[in-house]
Amino acid sequence: MKSIFRPAALIALSLCALLLGACKALESAGANSTQSTALGTTRVYVGTYTKRDSRGIYAFDLDLKTGALSPKGIVAESENPSFLALHPNGKTLYAANEVSRFNDAPGGAVSAFSINSETGALTLLGQQATGGAGPCHVSVDQAGQNLLVANYGGGSVACFPINVSGVISKATGFVQHTGSSVNPRRQKEPHAHSINVSPDNRFAIAADLGIDKLLVYRFNPNNGSLGPNEPAFTRLAPGAGPRHFAFHPSGRFAYVINELHCTVTAFVYDAEKGTLTERQTISTLDVPLQKGFSTAEVQVHPSGRFLYGSNRGHDSIAVFEINAGSGTLQRIQVASSGGTTPRNFGIDPTGNYLITANQNSDNLVVHRINQQSGRLTPTGNEAPVPSPVCVKFLPLD
Repeated sequence: MKSIFRPAALIALSLCALLLGACKALESAGANSTQSTALGTTRVYVGTYTKRDSRGIYAFDLDLKTGALSPKGIVAESENPSFLALHPNGKTLYAANEVSRFNDAPGGAVSAFSINSETGALTLLGQQATGGAGPCHVSVDQAGQNLLVANYGGGSVACFPINVSGVISKATGFVQHTGSSVNPRRQKEPHAHSINVSPDNRFAIAADLGIDKLLVYRFNPNNGSLGPNEPAFTRLAPGAGPRHFAFHPSGRFAYVINELHCTVTAFVYDAEKGTLTERQTISTLDVPLQKGFSTAEVQVHPSGRFLYGSNRGHDSIAVFEINAGSGTLQRIQVASSGGTTPRNFGIDPTGNYLITANQNSDNLVVHRINQQSGRLTPTGNEAPVPSPVCVKFLPLD
């Protein structure tokens, strides 16, 4: 009996092993397929200056597996659409038209565009005057009810209601900044450079390069009003020139990049009171500050573990590790931007890629982000764009 059934048992065991292996292979293939599908493609919108060869806003598709950029061409003709913002629902894109006159009157404009989800093309929905010259930054509040703008030349900030179709109406909130600071060339008057809404949608923080202040406003999204907080501002080091601002994903910390000093200042943020308490100021450079150097963009990685800042003149991206307990920074890398004058950059929603807009070399450069260390490695992928100055991502379903 044993001699008869032993071979059969061995055959059965072998068949089971083969079937088990096949099941594991199918499971692995399925997982890889799901992962590939999940990676997919993200659309990239690029704002530009139209003083030279650019005609407006350009678009690309980013391959999330390789980091390659596929051009979609120009998707909207617009004058100096230097900074962009996307509505939370992904159906509308907003642009700051950084000009000194609009409709034959002093001041700049903001534009609203509907997004064709298939082609990426933009259709103008309307424009509004910003009430100040040189609007250089726009952001949408957390509920998608208002568009906020910073007027660099006018030294002011404004708020515009957004209707259900994404169209913007005339400003419901406007604040004119006053004052000056110590740099006679850059700080004779206010220069509002950015405005960002807090994670809970209760406060708006405006970085004003001309007066070395972060002004904190009580923000009412229901009527689009901006009122002074108590205290009304946080002061930076004289001559620092605060430019762009970023909240940490936890909501506990916040950061401002200082254009003139080439530094980042880290704050503890009190979400209940809307107050900022300085904890640290650190250089974005690994060499001494030199004439012609200045910073531009600052962003926190989606993981909350790393922070990035761009250095113009030095033409680099500074990488910092964030202390999870204190929010303070340790600089771990200063990587080449791959071009000249890195005005802005963006981190894709997966956190795997950083794309830099090099304004004066007319190119986008893609870096891969190491998820453990935060360090940047060139992918070898880049794309030509005339005078690129802003990068925004729209995930595709």
